[in-house]
Amino acid sequence: MSARLLNKRILLIVGGGIAAYKTPELVRQLVKEGADVQCLLSKSGSEFVTALTLASVSGNKVYQNLFDLTDETEMGHIQLSRNADLVLVAPATADLIAKMAQGFANDLASTTLLATDKPVMIAPAMNVRMWLHDATQRNLETLKNDGITIINPNEGDMACGETGPGRMAEPVEIMEAVAQALMPKGPLKGLKALITAGPTHEPIDPIRYIANRSSGKQGYAIAEAIAVLGAETLLVSGPVNLPDPEGVRVIRVETALEMAAACEEALPSQIAIMTAAVADWRTKESAQEKIKKNTDNTPPSLELTENPDILAGLVAHTLRPDLIVGFAAETEQVMDHARAKFTRKGCDWLMANNVSPDTGVMGGDFNTIHFLTQTSEESWEMLSKQDVALRLADKIADYFLETHKLEKQEAR
Repeated sequence: MSARLLNKRILLIVGGGIAAYKTPELVRQLVKEGADVQCLLSKSGSEFVTALTLASVSGNKVYQNLFDLTDETEMGHIQLSRNADLVLVAPATADLIAKMAQGFANDLASTTLLATDKPVMIAPAMNVRMWLHDATQRNLETLKNDGITIINPNEGDMACGETGPGRMAEPVEIMEAVAQALMPKGPLKGLKALITAGPTHEPIDPIRYIANRSSGKQGYAIAEAIAVLGAETLLVSGPVNLPDPEGVRVIRVETALEMAAACEEALPSQIAIMTAAVADWRTKESAQEKIKKNTDNTPPSLELTENPDILAGLVAHTLRPDLIVGFAAETEQVMDHARAKFTRKGCDWLMANNVSPDTGVMGGDFNTIHFLTQTSEESWEMLSKQDVALRLADKIADYFLETHKLEKQEAR
């Protein structure tokens, strides 16, 4: 599933036209992209598609009646119009377009549209003569001037037997228009970012595992900051107790092998930020049952094997991301170890921090970062992990903006 519409709330108003038969597929496409879709079915729309069908594909209650006493006690049409990130009308009939243009409010659909303060997008569908009629074109011009986005209909054969413009755009076309309207706008728009965070748990037996104290807070903060700047962001997270960042698709894993596989599947990505504290070793064989104490109380012998080096693997990959940022958590000789890791791994940037017990950084809310590139080193003052994320995100945006400028200059 793409993250383009993750956590986005869409109110779909279904008008009364034969094209309403396409709306269950439209809902399915939106839900597949991560959207939460609430459907409002007009009375005429219910002649072509049922509320049960829309409820089944959306997973939400379908609203139909302006005077439903339970809903209107809570001012349902107001709540519907304000809770969405975007209001989508599909199909938008000539009648509904006329109501919108003139500000009519005599049913649930038109009342909700008049009450909304959110972006509105319509996908018209009607007979070719109705579409080309001067009255319809005047109404469409009014809606454009009001800031409403119009997904123009396609040309083709119609149910009435005529041919021409008026066929509602296909569900995938409407979904793409919605995604473009709701995707964050920013310098990283159009780029894909892969971020890892948290620890990994390497099982010894069904009860015990090898792990570390990583909280995942820094990686989660970075993922959200990158998403805000417009990148399509995937966060591969080890076991942590944190909510999913806004606008970020999250894949939760347990082991280093699972994290490596998830990163492999995420390629190609233009940005990779490896904040996860991946366990260096795992047991060569994980016991299928809980390991019991020996009768003589001697500890069991655990044979360890090395986990995959996810960062080095990305650097050497044929689909290597354009910018790879590594992390080095050290407890002593931070800069010496960081420089050695930077040289050894071959990443583009490296962020090192001191996680010795006396710093309180491990699992805390602050970080002191040493930022290394191929040509420079910076030591940042102690910052909140959110501020570290914002500073890194700005540097990444500057990097890609500068790269694009250089490409344009070379093209000239």
